[in-house]
Amino acid sequence: MELIVKKAGQRLDKFLSEETELSRGLANAQIRTGQVRVNEQLKKPKYAVQMGDRIHFELPKVEEVTYIAENLPLDIIYQDQDVVVVNKAQGMVVHPSAGHSQGTLVNALAYHIKDLSTINGVVRPGIVHRIDKDTSGLLMVAKNDTAHLAMADELKAKKSLRKYLALVHGNLPKERGIIEAPIGRSEKDRKKQAVTAKGKPALTHFRVLERFDDYSLIELTLETGRTHQIRVHMAYIGHPVAGDPVYGPKKTLSGKGQFLHAQTLGFTHPRTGEGMSFTAPLPEIFKETLSNLRQNQ
Repeated sequence: MELIVKKAGQRLDKFLSEETELSRGLANAQIRTGQVRVNEQLKKPKYAVQMGDRIHFELPKVEEVTYIAENLPLDIIYQDQDVVVVNKAQGMVVHPSAGHSQGTLVNALAYHIKDLSTINGVVRPGIVHRIDKDTSGLLMVAKNDTAHLAMADELKAKKSLRKYLALVHGNLPKERGIIEAPIGRSEKDRKKQAVTAKGKPALTHFRVLERFDDYSLIELTLETGRTHQIRVHMAYIGHPVAGDPVYGPKKTLSGKGQFLHAQTLGFTHPRTGEGMSFTAPLPEIFKETLSNLRQNQ
């Protein structure tokens, strides 16, 4: 495909991402691997495009994601004609992706739930929000598009209640606090998120519940829902989530990933307007680890 630059000045990778279906990261990668040419020459991603430049590139083939309904264990906390609340197990991915089409929450939902909303397409039916693979706990799922839009709007307006429990490294100096720091993709490692001036606003409240020698049990309340928000914010203030393989230290509590649990979920029912609130118990490995820390005090 060919694009002709009509306005000079933008970086090549930014121009390409804004003019095509490519993400900024993918555009950058395509340029670096020589799949993009400017006036038949190779350029760097930071090249400032000039008026009249002819940019040749190929859109990558999109791998079609398909999945099947699977009779997987699914802990349904609540269900009616509009809403499902599930307690996702630690280790379960929320929705299928390329190369990962089985064993996800969506595979399980497709088997256990007859109707799901279509707002997020065929790969993420019913999914209003997500939590990380190795984070356990509550998720709300929409059974129709009307319910989905209402719950998504409430999330965007910061009116939903989302409280987490986490074991973090060290002892926080204050009993309560607010972390307000923008989060975006890391410039050093594109696979990670980071606190960065170019990121989107992110706000996390924390409260210390219990202190141990080298760890603290804390409750966190989200006002925003950035990718890996709690994990990034806690690492940013020097108290990473225990067990976190990405943002935490190598020497940590042994488990099945980060000790982070979406314990409480509250929202307004999309049909009745009633306030709904749910709580999910901690996974066994989380409870056992807490018990061991208390015994070793």
